[in-house]
Amino acid sequence: MILKERIQQLINHLNDGMYEREEIIAVAVLGALCGQNVFLLGPPGTAKSLISRRMASAFHEPVYFEYLMNRFSTPEEVFGPVSIKALKEDRYTRKTDKYLPKASFAFLDEIWKSSPAILNTLLTLINERIFRNGDVTEPAELKSLVAASNETPAANQGLEALYDRFIIRLMVGPISEQQNFDRLISSGPSAADASVPRELKVTSEEWQAWNEQIHKVELTPEVLTIVHLIRGKLAEEQEQLKVYVSDRRWQRAAILMKASAFFNGRNKTNHSDALLLEHCLWTSESNREAVATIVADAVRATGFDSGHSLADLDRRKEELEQEITKELYLSEDVYKTKQVKGEAYFEHTITANRNNYGQSNQTKSLLIPAKKMKTQGLFSPMDPNGNPQREITCSFDNQGVCSFETTGNTAYYFREPKPFTPEVLFHKGDRKEDVNSRLVKSLSSSITEIQNDLSKMLKNVVTRQKRFAKELETLFASRQKTELATSAIQQQVEGLEKRIKDCERLVALCQA
Repeated sequence: MILKERIQQLINHLNDGMYEREEIIAVAVLGALCGQNVFLLGPPGTAKSLISRRMASAFHEPVYFEYLMNRFSTPEEVFGPVSIKALKEDRYTRKTDKYLPKASFAFLDEIWKSSPAILNTLLTLINERIFRNGDVTEPAELKSLVAASNETPAANQGLEALYDRFIIRLMVGPISEQQNFDRLISSGPSAADASVPRELKVTSEEWQAWNEQIHKVELTPEVLTIVHLIRGKLAEEQEQLKVYVSDRRWQRAAILMKASAFFNGRNKTNHSDALLLEHCLWTSESNREAVATIVADAVRATGFDSGHSLADLDRRKEELEQEITKELYLSEDVYKTKQVKGEAYFEHTITANRNNYGQSNQTKSLLIPAKKMKTQGLFSPMDPNGNPQREITCSFDNQGVCSFETTGNTAYYFREPKPFTPEVLFHKGDRKEDVNSRLVKSLSSSITEIQNDLSKMLKNVVTRQKRFAKELETLFASRQKTELATSAIQQQVEGLEKRIKDCERLVALCQA
């Protein structure tokens, strides 16, 4: 049987008689298969202990330990009683058979209510898988510890280190769908041990071999990009969310993603494996949904790795567009002017409204400094010889129109001269004349090179996209979640197509 099919059947058997717990059980089993600890958060009566027992049922002849913690719990109840016989021989040793140090799976309910003596011993046991029994350090067979509580550990109680050991954190709420609720209350109590066929159960030898193979799974550039996006966003919102993710947690989360790929029949991770990070990074119920959103956004924003830096291509394209605009096209309007003594002037003739005989044949030629066009305030124009005309003042408005005011005799002859708008010879954006042909060819060639790189990227993405939906199928996340990755690839395709069209526009600008 193919491994993926076997694990799928195994999960189906574990979910028998359970409602709205499919993904929770699947992720918890994945944690057990790769040696990770699981924390279940939820109110009483939501099947947290049942999930743990079902998870242990996935394994062949599991040694299972379960205990309900309280503030009066003693180390003897969890780690085993002290051996009286050993004490008589001046040795302090616990009898650990049938207790946590000898268990392959364990469930500790209301874990944060336990005493410091128990919690401190747990640190070494669940992280390093060893138990210090007096003078002897014993290897622990613990594959996965499931802890449960209706609350996360309180701050400043010294529980952060222990809480950090629970890489997988799952919210177990009451059943929400009415149909599932009706089925629940209409059925009998769910069996603690799932009826799993012997051929589906995992042996210790298989578990050991699989964990060695899991480490050979490759973390792909796409998944690393997702991780970096999440880390950046968590750092950005650290003050608000109060989420700290240790290096150890990131490392163990990476193992979980590799395990997901392995049990889905792949030797490389993909976007669907990265979705599991939503179960690894939150610290409290208040930031759980925000972290899930950050993970979803990172998956949605990440396309296929193409081997090219899209940011570099965008930067090069932008630089070339700026050079094309600067070298081949006018950056501002060019006006008809006259050069006088090295200065540019607009030529304009004003005509009298009337003279002493009622005729309007009086004219006056003016030179208006072109540099004044973008200024505000009054100034005097020049006559054709470059002499200031003090009896006339000019001013430009924000639209490039020059108005006139006259005094003295000039006012008598030239009542309310018409405003003047300089004549535009070439408009902003018009192509320059006599552009160097070699420069045009070089710019066009550079843009075409970028366009070819983008076209190759698009071809590779489209080719992978056709088989990507199948690759995304996973045992450990819903189809609704994996569709986030599908939309990410479609956005990547559309983004590449848009960039290619923009390159076509720039080539056309060069060849115009």
